[in-house]
Amino acid sequence: MWDSGAGWMLVALVAACAVAGWLGMALVRARRRHRRALEERGWLLERERESAARAAVEGERSRIARELHDIVSHNVSLMVVQAGAAREVLSTMPQEAEQALRAVEDAGRGAMTELRHLLGLLAPSQSGDDEPYGGDLAPQPGLGRLSALVDRFAFAGLPVDVRISGTPRPLPAGIDVTAYRIIQEALTNALKHGSGMTAQVTVRYAEHYLRVEVLNNGPSVLTGGASAPGDRRDGAGRGLVGLGERVAVYGGDLDARRRLGGGYRVRARIPLDRP
Repeated sequence: MWDSGAGWMLVALVAACAVAGWLGMALVRARRRHRRALEERGWLLERERESAARAAVEGERSRIARELHDIVSHNVSLMVVQAGAAREVLSTMPQEAEQALRAVEDAGRGAMTELRHLLGLLAPSQSGDDEPYGGDLAPQPGLGRLSALVDRFAFAGLPVDVRISGTPRPLPAGIDVTAYRIIQEALTNALKHGSGMTAQVTVRYAEHYLRVEVLNNGPSVLTGGASAPGDRRDGAGRGLVGLGERVAVYGGDLDARRRLGGGYRVRARIPLDRP
């Protein structure tokens, strides 16, 4: 005779086994889903790291390209102008030719110094210490070297009038280099693209921003003169594109355009209180 108590116990045991089996399968599925989620997250993180690494490499390449352009374009332009002047007066005014050749030498030395600085930042020390290239690198240029920069252009045949407004004060290193490069690029383009030009550099130290402006009196666009500095048809615009990227890093803006009455204007405004 069937014992009802034993029957209920059997039913309960079967039910318990079924529930335990279902819970076990659910746990296995949950663990599989968790493992897949971890694998997918790891894959996504790896993709993000690779993307960030590629972006960092591209950014560093752009920065190095801008530095190389500024160093090589400026110094080589001065060397070409001075070498041409030396050739013109070599037979008639040897002393003037000697001065021009000395300027070529100085420009070459300046280029080597800045290239050494750039390479020193990129290459590890060969002696195993922490300082690249022996630690004797010159500082990056800044507005403190503006007078020397202007003198070099004046000697090369481009008179430059400098006007400083506001109270000069120490600037963040990156902004200081950027302001210097803006002036250097604008004056280099003026020297390359016109003879008999003059230029005016204005640096304004405001409370919350720095403004740099370079004007030259080149040929008027209304008279069909020669290409103005920064005209992309002759390749000069690449330097201005690089300057725009430099300024944008600090939240500033760069405006480069022909002047209606002739010549060219490069103007930059860089915030000084931006985080």
